[in-house]
Amino acid sequence: MNITVLDAYSFNPGDIGWEDFERIGRLSAYDLSLPGEIPSRIQNADAVFTNRCRLGETAFAAAPNLKFVGLVATGYDKIDLAAARRHGIAVCNVPGYSTAAVAQHVFALLLDICNRPLSFDAQVRRNRWTQAPGDCVWDYPIVSLAGKTFGVAGTGAIGCAVAAVAKSFGMRILGYSRTKRTTFPGEYVSFDELLQKSDVLSLHLPSSPETAGIVDKQALAKMKPSAILINTARGALIDSHALSGALNTGMLYAAGLDVLEREPADPNDPLLTAKNCIITPHNGWASLAVRKELVRLAAENLSAFLNGTPINRVDLEVRR
Repeated sequence: MNITVLDAYSFNPGDIGWEDFERIGRLSAYDLSLPGEIPSRIQNADAVFTNRCRLGETAFAAAPNLKFVGLVATGYDKIDLAAARRHGIAVCNVPGYSTAAVAQHVFALLLDICNRPLSFDAQVRRNRWTQAPGDCVWDYPIVSLAGKTFGVAGTGAIGCAVAAVAKSFGMRILGYSRTKRTTFPGEYVSFDELLQKSDVLSLHLPSSPETAGIVDKQALAKMKPSAILINTARGALIDSHALSGALNTGMLYAAGLDVLEREPADPNDPLLTAKNCIITPHNGWASLAVRKELVRLAAENLSAFLNGTPINRVDLEVRR
């Protein structure tokens, strides 16, 4: 069996072994594959793994032996599932591998906005401990979370995990989701009510035509001016120009983002210069421990497929 990894560096820059893949077949691992390079690199492949490459009709038509696409990720919006079905290719993702890590990152962003530890550390190192005798420095507002309302848009595994952490801070939990789960530790409301009542709104929706730009100018106008928006899901959920405008005019207090509409960031993205906006490079999932588990589970998907007991198939979920 010929196995091709198209963008190994995105999840394994050399600090993880490939034994789980090499036990299954002959491995060709490329650090990066540009769109024009993909057809030739997968033309003899029986199985292809990718984290970020887009695969569709052109790629599949160039790979007559291809029967399996393994996403080394949870999201599968970069794969044309209809084209995969036409070519008889199974597509499997890795759900749940980063639940705890992304929940942790949500609160890394949120607590940086609320407590400003690095900003205050910088003041201390400038010999500023007090701004008046007997006082401590607080050049930036410190935001208390206890008693405030934490809204979750999308209550899958990550949304539920984030809600549980927010509850431990003494926050009231509200949620919006197409699917209501008994494990969600809060009250379900409409999306409009979620926007209106949330002091913190954390996005955990998948990227789809229905959710694209769901946080637009109209949605932001419904939020509290004191609210904080967190997005660790997909950049396409937010209208960047609308959000930057809301932050710059005081319609929204702050935002913490691990994703953008275009990645890597477009130098002209207005969020790069927006007020009170923290941006990290889509790395909330990227600890070594999590990446090791991701590689193991991705290989497990291929093994299960070859054994005739496929797991985590996403190509069967939506028919068009």
